[in-house]
Amino acid sequence: MNSPVKSLSEFVKKAWPLFPAALYLIGFLIVVFVYLLGLSLSDPAAGIEFPSFKLFQILFADSQFQSALINTLLFTIAGTPLELLIGFLLSLMLYQSFMMRGIVRSIFLIPLAVPALVTAMLLYILFDFPGGHINHLLSGNYWSLPAIISEPVNWRGSQFFAMGISLLGKVWRDMPISMLILLSGLNSIDPELFDAAKTMGASLWKRIFSIIIPLIIPSMSIVVLLRSVEMWKEFIFPFVLAGRYDLLGTLIDFFYNEIGNSNKAAAVAIIMVACIVLTTMILMKIMDMLQKLLLRRA
Repeated sequence: MNSPVKSLSEFVKKAWPLFPAALYLIGFLIVVFVYLLGLSLSDPAAGIEFPSFKLFQILFADSQFQSALINTLLFTIAGTPLELLIGFLLSLMLYQSFMMRGIVRSIFLIPLAVPALVTAMLLYILFDFPGGHINHLLSGNYWSLPAIISEPVNWRGSQFFAMGISLLGKVWRDMPISMLILLSGLNSIDPELFDAAKTMGASLWKRIFSIIIPLIIPSMSIVVLLRSVEMWKEFIFPFVLAGRYDLLGTLIDFFYNEIGNSNKAAAVAIIMVACIVLTTMILMKIMDMLQKLLLRRA
């Protein structure tokens, strides 16, 4: 028996318990995707017979869809690197040895234990208009702080602030996942590399850019891919905090529940999947190029 066949045989022996679950998930995804694709290629309400791409043409000419697509793209572009940066900084902090590190790590995991809807409602109350706690705080209603604003701010009435608050909630909620993935990457690095770098007089920045980042690029790639997918399909935070400013996720809900047009909702979902696949391919290429560049410089 040659080596590739032997390796495949060993892999099958080890992984066979996962096959039923994998087949179920793949089969489920295929059924859902085919069903959505079938819905998106027709629209009886608009007189569009199956199969036709006219519904996609109508969507791309729709200003509401264009706005939702741009908002989702900006949401993803801003949120993905932000989650990576915060997760990286927190993982660097927790990688150090200090008193009560386990307790601090547990505190950082609290956002995962809080349901996303609860977090969104807390932010809704904090940034409410006109009587939200943030407005009270900035108006100087607490004796310990001076007044910064003279009139309450309608935070959710502005697209910039509404999207910013939604992004704040999303990043806070998902930050522990990025932190744990990057921390596992840091723990896989041989400590002797850091000792040798310190002995040779390498500064902290030099150790970060010459040792840490090149060696945890695989972990960073996982974070970037997972977080970008999450950003593209985000629904809860913008639905609660920025309802009037659509993202693709909230636009699907609008078409399906408020308009009652499942065909348009399915077409938006197909476009979202295409955006996710395209973004994933681009990010994988970028992260691969970045890893090669950093390794050459190191």
